[in-house]
Amino acid sequence: MTNPLVPARLLGAGDPQALPGHVWPASARRNGTGAIEIAGVLLADLADRHGTPLYVLDEGEAKGRAARAVAAFRGAAEPLGARAHVYYAGKAFLSADVARWMRDAGLRIDVATGGELAPALAAGVPAARIGLHGNDKSDDELATAVEAGVGSIVLDSAEEVDRVADAARRAAVVQAVRLRVNSGVHASTHEYLATAREDQKFGVALTQVPAIVAAIRARPELRFLGLHSHIGSQILGVGGFAEAARRLLVVHRDLLRSGEVPELNLGGGFGIAYTEDQEAVPIEQLAIGIVGTVAATCAELGIAVPDLAVEPGRWIVGPAGVTLYTAGTVKDVELQTPDGPATRRYVSVDGGMSDNARTALYGAEYQVRLADRISEADPVLVRVVGRHCESGDVVVQADLLPADAGRGDLLAVPATGAYHHSLASNYNLVTRPPVVAVADGAERVLITRETLADLFARDAGLTEPMPAVSAAQEAE
Repeated sequence: MTNPLVPARLLGAGDPQALPGHVWPASARRNGTGAIEIAGVLLADLADRHGTPLYVLDEGEAKGRAARAVAAFRGAAEPLGARAHVYYAGKAFLSADVARWMRDAGLRIDVATGGELAPALAAGVPAARIGLHGNDKSDDELATAVEAGVGSIVLDSAEEVDRVADAARRAAVVQAVRLRVNSGVHASTHEYLATAREDQKFGVALTQVPAIVAAIRARPELRFLGLHSHIGSQILGVGGFAEAARRLLVVHRDLLRSGEVPELNLGGGFGIAYTEDQEAVPIEQLAIGIVGTVAATCAELGIAVPDLAVEPGRWIVGPAGVTLYTAGTVKDVELQTPDGPATRRYVSVDGGMSDNARTALYGAEYQVRLADRISEADPVLVRVVGRHCESGDVVVQADLLPADAGRGDLLAVPATGAYHHSLASNYNLVTRPPVVAVADGAERVLITRETLADLFARDAGLTEPMPAVSAAQEAE
């Protein structure tokens, strides 16, 4: 590959048509004709039946990873005489079926808004197994959560102490609460994903904790569970979590002198591999590293190991997702580089930043594969871009595709199960894609495709119903 625009990570990459197992669902494979199947379902058949863009979710992969997370943390905590509570972070992707999968796998559900709380409750998740957090909860959200009997509310500021206590008093209940703390750990991740740095909107400073906890304990309507920390998202190592645990446990020890502190919640943010060159830490290794640090620090401080809580979302559902697109316009752009002339091939698809905002938001990297066939053509450098009116509308910054890939081909982008549907928008008045689960050779729609009628139902200026439009027409 002589193109000077090819990034270093691709120079040593393997077969550009392979499906690396640490990026794709474990069930992904190419059949005898070279077409990709997931969980025994041909992706091209899904595209024919449901149109593109299309989110595909491997049900077995998501369920399996959920069970692994529970087993990993419980297995690490139980020998220490502590319990581990694993919450699924619903913000990653939440539907009624996914909530049931997590419930049945033994997880609790972590929600951040009333909109996330509602489907979790409607799906049959016991309220006592739901936690609510957020930096600006409304009075209605707090009242709904308290009246429903949610198991915990994460307080994000001093003012929430009285607001939650008043809601609990009106409901005649005692509400369990945690206090979110900024540990000051600067996690190695994108600036927008680092959530424990001092100058940001979440949580309270460590120095504020004693006074706020005293205020919590002064309200009989509240029961203090412990401290909550979330250092960021898409973190690929153990070090940041371990350091946050050490810092919080010092405060935890001090709080024990004036009352019970039964739990410590270390949040989520466990990263996944989006491209072949990335390597995520196995959840079992994360659990051993985090829990081991907690145990060692507690021994140094002379305190008992508390019950632990964690909140994985991306790690569970991210690798289970693949997004399908239909290729459209292909355009070669000639550029001058310090190393001489070069060509970047732009491959447009029928989606973009409306169904994958992460590339535009964080400069995220992805892989792309030809999904409906295999090709003997030489690989070329491509940038997969969307159909929106933004130059930053990029789906895949850089990858290799066969030189004959073009209009009408089906393209697949893996590791899109988390923060894709959740962040989807109607920019340029496009409709949002459906989500289809696959398992054991069968498919099931989790989220239906949004139609133009759905989109314009809220437009008060339209007095006539929108005409029926096919999915293919809407994608044009």
